[in-house]
Amino acid sequence: MSKIFAVNAGSSSLKFKLFQMPEEKVLTDGVVERIGMDDGIFTIRVKGEKVTTHLPVKDHQQAVDLLLEALVQHNIVEDLEEINACGHRVLHGGEKYADSAIVTPEVLQDILDMKDLGPLHMPANYTGIEAFSKALPKIKHVAVYDTSFHLTMDKATFLYALPLEYYEKYHVRRYGFHGTSHKYIAQTYAEITGNENQNIISLHLGNGASLCAIKNGKCINTSMGFTPLAGIMMGGRSGDIDPSIIPYLKEKTGLTGEEIIEVANKKSGFLGISGVSSDARDIQKAVEEGNPRAILAREMYALRVIDYIGSYFVQLGSLDAMVFTAGLGENDVRVRKEICELLEESLGVKLDQELNAKTQGKLAKISAPDSKVDVWVIPTDEEVMIARDTRRLLNL
Repeated sequence: MSKIFAVNAGSSSLKFKLFQMPEEKVLTDGVVERIGMDDGIFTIRVKGEKVTTHLPVKDHQQAVDLLLEALVQHNIVEDLEEINACGHRVLHGGEKYADSAIVTPEVLQDILDMKDLGPLHMPANYTGIEAFSKALPKIKHVAVYDTSFHLTMDKATFLYALPLEYYEKYHVRRYGFHGTSHKYIAQTYAEITGNENQNIISLHLGNGASLCAIKNGKCINTSMGFTPLAGIMMGGRSGDIDPSIIPYLKEKTGLTGEEIIEVANKKSGFLGISGVSSDARDIQKAVEEGNPRAILAREMYALRVIDYIGSYFVQLGSLDAMVFTAGLGENDVRVRKEICELLEESLGVKLDQELNAKTQGKLAKISAPDSKVDVWVIPTDEEVMIARDTRRLLNL
């Protein structure tokens, strides 16, 4: 039996979940928000109830110290020596890390060296590992990369049709993200069906969203690219656009290239089309009120998703199942219905409408008996994947 932390450090936040393994029992979870500010927020779950404290949190080290003090204070652990290991989400492993890795000085240096591939996330990922390592110097740490699951893609799939030297010199290629989530879906689906050798499409549909074509448990294609901006439209992200739009808009608007990319990352997608919100729940409310821009946003979203499903169906050769996961995928009954209805004629996808309507945030098969493709909802759990990989690599 071991106690393992799963940690996700952002630039101004620190999310955590403490597991008892191998039972995968969650002992506590929570988040420290607004790190570096005087109005920080620390939330930790104690006996099923959230306990929230407002206080200045100057840096990630203080955030970690707060968390560890709270574990003892609230009797979640009697002694910090009970903690056996810590797994950390790291955005990018480049081409070097096709699996999670035990943290060494080399691994830490690689995270710093790869910061250009993820400038918003990688420095924070490094800082999180550093802070926990100082606070818990006796235990080992594991880096769990968001990109590693996708490194099984063929070269012809992951390359962009740019001069090859851009890949060879500057590592410009499709990397894909949400890999820990897609890996969890692949493993869980195989466990449910007792068969790893199947063709599935995993639909991680949240505020950020990506699709992954999985053949025999391995990724053969994914929708996000060099950055998480690529792929389908999302809450605030545009997804795929013609790159020539950027210089055109620079000339027309006077914005810089960086400012236009900022718009594409934060003010596009559901938000940009609807003018209402980046949150799908707000979009649905506006749809029900007859807002034409919200209706357009939902139509566009479903069409972008089936574009990828159709492409992946051809690449896979056949399709055993589609799996919906993440915030929208697990909870938005209408999004699933809209997507599946567009696939009924071409792929023979049919939902059991009653099952679909009552399935929110729980594991269920929601396709009709005569559907040619099984349709599932499987709630994702990236934190438990981090804990599993940590336990596996450290033989705990």
